Amino acid sequence: MKAILPVAGKGTRLRPHTHTKAKSLVNVAGKTVLEHIVERLQSIDVEEYIFIIDENGQQISNFMGQKFPDLKCSYYVQKERLGPAHAVALAAPSVQPGDDLLVVFNDTIFVTDLTQIPALCDNADGLIYSKEVEDYQRFGVNVLEGDTIVDMVEKPDTPISRLAQVGLYYLKDGAGFISAIEATVAAGETVKGEYYLPSVFMRMIGDGLKFKAPEIDAWLDCGKPETLLETNRFLLKGRHHIHGDVQDSVLIEPVHIGHGAVIRNSIIGPNVSVAAESVIDNSVISDSIINTDNKVSHLILDHSLLGDSVNLIGSPRRMNIGDHSHIVMDQ
Repeated sequence: MKAILPVAGKGTRLRPHTHTKAKSLVNVAGKTVLEHIVERLQSIDVEEYIFIIDENGQQISNFMGQKFPDLKCSYYVQKERLGPAHAVALAAPSVQPGDDLLVVFNDTIFVTDLTQIPALCDNADGLIYSKEVEDYQRFGVNVLEGDTIVDMVEKPDTPISRLAQVGLYYLKDGAGFISAIEATVAAGETVKGEYYLPSVFMRMIGDGLKFKAPEIDAWLDCGKPETLLETNRFLLKGRHHIHGDVQDSVLIEPVHIGHGAVIRNSIIGPNVSVAAESVIDNSVISDSIINTDNKVSHLILDHSLLGDSVNLIGSPRRMNIGDHSHIVMDQ
């Protein structure tokens, strides 16, 4: 099997954190989004990791070389923003007849058992992983007859289906899938000038191929600050990892403290991840992600997301307050 990972998106919803780094290298629960995804692929035999990158692609290749030096990786640059299907098609030079493919988009950390792929796809040509959602109007959904997909609807007005596509796909015939994308591009089947995978899959279904829509256990969105914090909370459940130096502080589980981080005279947690080499003193922090090499002092932070090398310093207050006072301090 070969895995295609399109990581060329700009991550505009995560700005300013993606002004200087690829969105898949944003941290959550002590690791980058990309590291979480690649670790989940270790349960299956992936022969080659094929990355579709943009001008920040050197960050991706450097990261993979450092964290996963033994994995075979290839990189293709998406110079034009022509949509996700166009991005996947750029992997064509690495896809040979007989290759099966797993396509993983990097806005989502998934929780599912990939070792079940052979059983799930026993009498089908591919899997379009899905998750039942309440707000179906926001997604492309799969419409089933029995366990087989017969239609796909983008952002339906009525609940024709609540099975949202989650950005995880398996194709038995990888070369045939690439050919179907190329045929879709040649036919000019775009939505607002971009090529999307549902058009490709409907073309394949029209040609008689069969796809199933297995549900994943959890769909963890990393595309926006608020959902990144939700994912941080989910991934920290049951984990309490202290790799740094904690002095005269209280840690409220779950918390992740990275290597080389220093916590002094502070209350940290719950649901806080502090990355390597950050220093926090005289602060109270909850439900937040603190990235690498930060210095935080004399602050109260909640639902906060700090990028790399942030120097954030508050100041202690001196007060003389009489009885029966009511004071609200917004700043």
